[in-house]
Amino acid sequence: MPPQLADQKPAVGTDHKPLHLKTFLMILVMIVAGPFGNVLLGKGMKHIGPIALWPVPELFHTALKVFSTPSIWLGIASLIAFFISYMLALSWADYSFVQPASSLAYGVVALLGYLMLGERVSPLRWGGIAVICLGVFVVSHTSPRTTARKPAGQN
Repeated sequence: MPPQLADQKPAVGTDHKPLHLKTFLMILVMIVAGPFGNVLLGKGMKHIGPIALWPVPELFHTALKVFSTPSIWLGIASLIAFFISYMLALSWADYSFVQPASSLAYGVVALLGYLMLGERVSPLRWGGIAVICLGVFVVSHTSPRTTARKPAGQN
């Protein structure tokens, strides 16, 4: 390629690069780890039962029960994994791409609620989740990065 063409970059929004594997994997971790962590926290808190905040000795007893429950710790670890993968995905792709793509987690939430918590998921709710997934399909056919990166040191 001639040097004058090598320095030219495509106009913003016209470069439809494929989704990088690392971005895809981080979004996949987000889709699974976030709902899984929330379900584990919910399951752990249901196991503990109602929380008493007063008197103070009851508060300490409640805290001891909460922080000695394995599903609470697994939920926290899963949500930390979600948070790290979310930060990484945002460093590689636009927010306007990552956030809609992570909406696939709504399907995982309903599935985990049904399987792990024994919740009933109505057909209307499944239909709403399908509409969300259709929107994610549309968003996934756009470039994950539509903003141009500035060279280091420029504001």
